[in-house]
Amino acid sequence: MNDIDAGAGKAVHGGLPARATGRAGTRDNGHFSEDFCLNCGTALAGAYYHECGQQAHLHRTLCAFTHDLLHGALHFEGKTWRTLPQLALKPGELTRRYIEGERAAFVSPMGLFLFSVFLMFAVFQIAGIGLSTPDDFGSAGTNITQAIDNLEKERAELRAELATLEGDDADRAATMAELGDVEEQLTALNSLPVTAGSDWGNQRIDTGWKWLDKSLGKWRDNPNLMLYKLQSNSYKFSWLLIPLSIPFMWLLFFWKRSYRAYDHAIFITYSIAFMSLMFIIVSILVKIGASEAIYGTVLFLVPPIHMYRQLRGAYHLRRRSALWRLAALLVFITVITVLFLQIVLVLGAY
Repeated sequence: MNDIDAGAGKAVHGGLPARATGRAGTRDNGHFSEDFCLNCGTALAGAYYHECGQQAHLHRTLCAFTHDLLHGALHFEGKTWRTLPQLALKPGELTRRYIEGERAAFVSPMGLFLFSVFLMFAVFQIAGIGLSTPDDFGSAGTNITQAIDNLEKERAELRAELATLEGDDADRAATMAELGDVEEQLTALNSLPVTAGSDWGNQRIDTGWKWLDKSLGKWRDNPNLMLYKLQSNSYKFSWLLIPLSIPFMWLLFFWKRSYRAYDHAIFITYSIAFMSLMFIIVSILVKIGASEAIYGTVLFLVPPIHMYRQLRGAYHLRRRSALWRLAALLVFITVITVLFLQIVLVLGAY
């Protein structure tokens, strides 16, 4: 028997009694710590078993399970509180430190990306921010016709109420304003191409591309359902923003061989995570009734300032170099957004 076989045999024979004796230390309060790993049988040397990395201190309590849930699903741990301030205030330094190998101190870009995107769409749903809901899945013509009928009934009720009010009644002005709003909505809906008796929904679509005809046909037949699919697919396929963005970032640095596609991927992922968290804050501001000036300023100023700071720190750029790249990046973002929407629109048809 050679040395490898002998070593393997010792490991097996040593692991079996270790597992047997390791289980004897289980305590009734739901916590136990063994001299040998219950996973691989390795002898304990510190707080972790060096062979497989499992902790020596284990648990069987509901509180510990809750901690694992927060830790696994939300990355709720100490390094989150080190990563978020860095991401907000020193994004370039965070990106560069992670690229250069300082990984244990920070939440990984993909982990933070997944958490922030999940949280953003969850907050959007709670706040009622969305393109459509499953309750709106009727056909376009049916929905518009029903809306017109409801508005016409409301208009008749308001006119009847207005007829009963005296000229100096305090409620007369409010009722007239409400009636004016209803009239404007009716005018807008009656101007749409899909109304009762319209044959727009029966028109044949023939572009020469079957997949495009199918997609356009579904948008024609049920736009509300397709809007809902657009919203859902935007969440499920949000990760596509990363590979779509990498070629554009490469264009900004293709003559600098010290920067690789990996560097651009880290930059993009951290940047998208920050923007998602920013949208969460903006949606909360909207929900609590903050003025448009406040959240409008956040949306207008924060993204370019953050990207500028991240560019300078992550790629060691001077001000002028960072500024022209920022201008180009803002144009690229528009192109990337259009490409992403086209992809999710097509996916929504299948």
